[in-house]
Amino acid sequence: MARGDGRCYLRGNTWWLSYWLRGVQYRQSTESSDEQQARKMLKNKLKEVHADQIGARAFQTPKADRLTIHDLLEALKADYKLRGKDSGQNLSHLKRADEDFGTILAIALTPERVDQYIQDRIAAKNKAAAVNRTLQFVRQSYTLAIRRNHLVRAPYIRRLSEKGNERKGFCEEDSFRAIVGFLPKYLQDFCLFGYVTGMRFGEIKSLAWANVHGDVLKLEDGDAKNGEGRIVPMVGKDLAGVLTRRKEAQKVKRDDTTTIAALIFHHNGKPIVDIRKAWRTACKKAGAPNLLFHDLRRAAVRAMDEAGVSREVAKKISGHKSDSMWARYRICPDRDLRQALERTQLYREGTTGGSVVSISK
Repeated sequence: MARGDGRCYLRGNTWWLSYWLRGVQYRQSTESSDEQQARKMLKNKLKEVHADQIGARAFQTPKADRLTIHDLLEALKADYKLRGKDSGQNLSHLKRADEDFGTILAIALTPERVDQYIQDRIAAKNKAAAVNRTLQFVRQSYTLAIRRNHLVRAPYIRRLSEKGNERKGFCEEDSFRAIVGFLPKYLQDFCLFGYVTGMRFGEIKSLAWANVHGDVLKLEDGDAKNGEGRIVPMVGKDLAGVLTRRKEAQKVKRDDTTTIAALIFHHNGKPIVDIRKAWRTACKKAGAPNLLFHDLRRAAVRAMDEAGVSREVAKKISGHKSDSMWARYRICPDRDLRQALERTQLYREGTTGGSVVSISK
């Protein structure tokens, strides 16, 4: 047979295939003793080779045929670790994805199989957001495999609508001050900083004194979750107070030695990893049991918006990249609604010239 035609041959009682593509020889077991089945399999493989040669469809190697979704998820987990994104939450989602999909061959996952999985989860009273999180990691594992040329294509993985599932909680000023009073001392400034700036939990816990320049906190591109560096001046009563107290807490005494903490927010010099238990306890004692730490993020942005801070400036502080949060949570201060109706009233009355003065004034 010519090199381009490939061949079938016996090894023991098992038929094997041999074929070439761009000077590379591929050998693959049919895992069968049936010669007719082996020749049919070779014919299909040669079709894939020819499709690649004419640019119709990329060829998938025999090694890719053996990859399981577990292999893809393990590679994604290693990638997360390399990028410092292997948080407990991400690892938990990866574990669930592995439990549900790990044994499936990567090339065998079909959109129909994904849809059946979704139906089963929904029937088991799982929320759309929970299902999406699992599928998100499966989808990402395929994307990484394709980028690394381990696979040539990925199945369509549906994403469920989460409309109506958005968190709508906002932490009001009185509630927050009450919550802080019930928090352990080492978490009080941590949460106050989040409440004022709207910064993400992961960003706050990783802030180091190397980020502080005078009274300005500078996040480099690599420090920020959205990949864009920004600055946060530590001004105003709350932030200036946080900076002063954290400087005092920078020295950590253990036994007869004193060390200097590298992180701004820490617990006896050690990184703050998980505050959920302490946060839930404080919220319950303060009479606000359903609040999440993430609610501080929305509260901060709303407060800046109502104070007249422009969206662009507010996003530079909180780390939002787009206006999607304003649209999602309908952040629109009362004054804007009031002014809109006042302006409309004047328009109907025929007042079109000059500047519009608020009727309330």
